[in-house]
Amino acid sequence: MILTAGVDVGSSAVKAAIMSSPSGSGRAREGAKLLGYHSERIRRRDQRLVIELAWERALRAAGVEASDLAYIASTGEGELVDFRVGHFYGMTAHARGALFIDPQTTAALDVGSLHARAILIDPRAKVEAYQMTSQCASGSGQFLENIARYLGVTLDEVGPLSLDSERPERVSSICAVLAETDVINMVSRGISLPNILKGIHESMAGRFAKLLRKLKVKDGVVLFTGGLAADVGLVECTREVLQGKKLDGLEVRTSPLSVYAGAIGAALWGAYRHEVLQAREAARAQYQAAL
Repeated sequence: MILTAGVDVGSSAVKAAIMSSPSGSGRAREGAKLLGYHSERIRRRDQRLVIELAWERALRAAGVEASDLAYIASTGEGELVDFRVGHFYGMTAHARGALFIDPQTTAALDVGSLHARAILIDPRAKVEAYQMTSQCASGSGQFLENIARYLGVTLDEVGPLSLDSERPERVSSICAVLAETDVINMVSRGISLPNILKGIHESMAGRFAKLLRKLKVKDGVVLFTGGLAADVGLVECTREVLQGKKLDGLEVRTSPLSVYAGAIGAALWGAYRHEVLQAREAARAQYQAAL
């Protein structure tokens, strides 16, 4: 078994995952297992300190030492991970992590702090195409966090409150600034929190539907990944919006591990790269011996 790790450094949280996978299992990493993981919110702390904390707690959860690992991969803002061996682009890592979490995944919907992106994935975790929202759009985790702070609720409360909505209020889906102005007006009009939050979720879900439509994804499993995969209200609203947009051939899923998709994917690609590098080194040594 090959032990590897992935560290996903986002703008609001750091996720670390420790994986084991059989030697020689190639790109697919069949038989891979998640040994331990940890997520740590940054919360205005020094990112390097948060990375170290998430890393140490993931190792402790897995019951391994850093010296036991064959490869440590980073993704996201990986230049801050001083102990990494290599780095993988975020979409590549999320695609691989999504397939590990749910092998039926055909597209991942990665909703992070700064943007959302829909990623079309083939059965070997290759990214075939993607579509991404702009940073200013009302479809990101930072936007939702700003709204929650203004409304005086935590991110953990947003999803359940949204599910209680009976008459959601329409919110601008064009721009985060316009949407925030809409919310201020709603509060002054006495609109309830559930109806405001469900309206925001509908706006975000509408943007996600556009991304998936541009990818021409018509059926299969769409797996939420990233920080907002834990927002039950957003996930349920996305299901409803896709059905209304005649994209009901898509099955929206999430998982308690979805937030770790980037870290898991980086660790799995790290195992593959480790074996490729070992094979090259062995071939080089064999060639030198033959001279």
